[in-house]
Amino acid sequence: MGGNPFFVQERPGKDEKIFKLIKFRTMNNKKGADGNLLPDVQRITKYGDFLRKTSLDELPELINIIIGNMSIVGPRPLLVKYLPLYNEEQKHRHDVRPGLTGYAQVQGRNCITWKERFKLDIFYVNNISLALDTKIIWDTVMLVLKRDGINTDSTSIFTMTEFTGDEDE
Repeated sequence: MGGNPFFVQERPGKDEKIFKLIKFRTMNNKKGADGNLLPDVQRITKYGDFLRKTSLDELPELINIIIGNMSIVGPRPLLVKYLPLYNEEQKHRHDVRPGLTGYAQVQGRNCITWKERFKLDIFYVNNISLALDTKIIWDTVMLVLKRDGINTDSTSIFTMTEFTGDEDE
């Protein structure tokens, strides 16, 4: 890929405060003739493929945890552009710090719908406990070792579908 090995992107955290999420870069910035980025599946590098399959691309987020922007467990930080699309219930995912892993990730990772993901995020927010966090961490380790739930049927490799705010998703 050359250059900076880190990918930094603004994400909303607790109370919707924006922070810079740090990950390992897994895709190049190749663009098509129209000037737009090529689809993810065409931009992922061999190195990036390995990092994503092993979830090692998430390792730099430990810096975000040390800084205090994230916790080990919590709803995964989504894109800033989704903030105006959340309904009142979905906004509660920002009542806690986002996490390196979360309840939605161990219940289906990228293979569940947005509706299910938000339902699981809100369940977590309303039921935070040491026991639940411990279970999520254990389940995360098992999923990473099995490399389970990385792909989705409806999108390119390793990526989630776009959230449009439609509650029926």
